[in-house]
Amino acid sequence: MKWSNLVNDFENYLLLEKGLSENTVLAYVKDVEKLQNYIEELNKKVDELQYEDLNGFVGALFDIGLNARSQARIVSGVKQFFEFLILEDYLKRNPAELLQPPKIGRKLPEVLSLEEIDQMMAQIDLSKNEGHRNKAILETLYCCGLRVSELCDLKLSQIFIREGFIRVIGKGNKERLIPLADSVMIELDLYFLSMRKHLEIARGHEDFVFLNRRGKQLTRVMIFTIIKDLAQKAGIRKNISPHTFRHSFATHLLEGGANLRAIQDMLGHESILTTEIYTHVSSQAQREAILKYHPRNQKK
Repeated sequence: MKWSNLVNDFENYLLLEKGLSENTVLAYVKDVEKLQNYIEELNKKVDELQYEDLNGFVGALFDIGLNARSQARIVSGVKQFFEFLILEDYLKRNPAELLQPPKIGRKLPEVLSLEEIDQMMAQIDLSKNEGHRNKAILETLYCCGLRVSELCDLKLSQIFIREGFIRVIGKGNKERLIPLADSVMIELDLYFLSMRKHLEIARGHEDFVFLNRRGKQLTRVMIFTIIKDLAQKAGIRKNISPHTFRHSFATHLLEGGANLRAIQDMLGHESILTTEIYTHVSSQAQREAILKYHPRNQKK
């Protein structure tokens, strides 16, 4: 069994059978190639590998200074590779079955308060053509909890104003329905009337909701720039990105008493474990408020 043949077969399997994106497949292939370089130094063939060999590989990743998150990603790719070899009967036993990635400490996401969101909204110059567009962008990001890619790809045909919801196509082409707040519908209407209807829309971009002044679909970079600029003007020193509005949306829903499963559906999380991070964010905010206002912590 030649490594090059196995890696090519693995790549085709990920693309054609698992339907993963090209970027994801490329990352998995690079992870396997790192293992290949390590194993070739041991003068071992694939079917000769033991758990100890693979565990040594993980140790080598640590030795060269890779952080825990990078190590965990590589281990995930290697485990996928050996699962493929078992599935295709290249191997009878899986030496990576017990392989464990390093533990990754969860970094709690940055969250905006309602006051901070209002402060950013107040910085938008509504006298400019793109003013109502930018306000509609912020309202849609926050009130619908969208990923920035979902916002960029949002189409007019996915908005159902009369019924009060939008249809979003998320990761893995999974569809979810999200109710529209009144504030979103108002800002979308104002954007359509003040800017979008006057644009000369580029061919192929007619159905996209958010357009630039040349009538083309807005990019992720442009939306990131808009948000960074508004945060700076509002004097907000937090590390703000479009995803911050998604985190804020989920945290505020949880604080308002929304069911965790409902938040999971709204965000399009495959696992409830991903959604549970917002319980930690909410708890941390409560702790900070208690420490700030508790009389025992007041400085005299």
